[in-house]
Amino acid sequence: MAEPSFYIGVIGNVISVLVFLSPVETFWKIVKRKSTEEYNSLPYICTLLGSSLWTYYGIVTPGEYLVSTVNGFGSLVEIIYVSLFLIYAPRHLKLNTIVVVALLNVFFPIAAIAATRSAFKDEKMRSQSMGFICAGLNIVMYGSPLSAMKTVVTTKSVKYMPFWLSFFLFLNGAIWAVYASLQHDVFLLVPNGVGFVFGTIQLILYGIYRNAKPAGLSNGSSEIAADEEEGLTSRAPLLS
Repeated sequence: MAEPSFYIGVIGNVISVLVFLSPVETFWKIVKRKSTEEYNSLPYICTLLGSSLWTYYGIVTPGEYLVSTVNGFGSLVEIIYVSLFLIYAPRHLKLNTIVVVALLNVFFPIAAIAATRSAFKDEKMRSQSMGFICAGLNIVMYGSPLSAMKTVVTTKSVKYMPFWLSFFLFLNGAIWAVYASLQHDVFLLVPNGVGFVFGTIQLILYGIYRNAKPAGLSNGSSEIAADEEEGLTSRAPLLS
């Protein structure tokens, strides 16, 4: 009979897939308009970086194949998102986007994997060093949900922090934190524990400000702001 962690991990995979697919509507708008307009590519580039490194971590760490499967799927999805940015980005932004993609999605992962493999001969040490890198990157990328929470407090509006995204951040963090506890994996536990806490705070803010009178951003910028929050999956993401 399968271990409880397996069933928890499967649930985590389903939730993470839903989060990875949450920006589909935004990219459908980009394709229809044939322009990324003012949307920011960095959240998707960072999510691709995190997903690719977590995929490698799941491969080299015994018993963590559920981590590699969901993040492998996430990497494929994020490659599509980033490719659409490269296709439809305005000319003055396209070169900068290409440079950032080359640095964060090509050079950095190759350098990180090569460094861990050359520095450590023991597979356990390689796994732990990659886990440290992945967890550290995810914690740094929590600037995104912090920014979303600041926007809600400043504008007194939850329009820029979609409920379902906050809910899945909360749920994703909780499920993967439980999985990490069962697997005794501190590298998964720490970032997902932080994600659970941030998701909880976002839901509390949603309850406080959902009926508040909005203030702040203009109507012209509100659609961009709301849609960009969907791109902050790196935010929590997908820390599995």
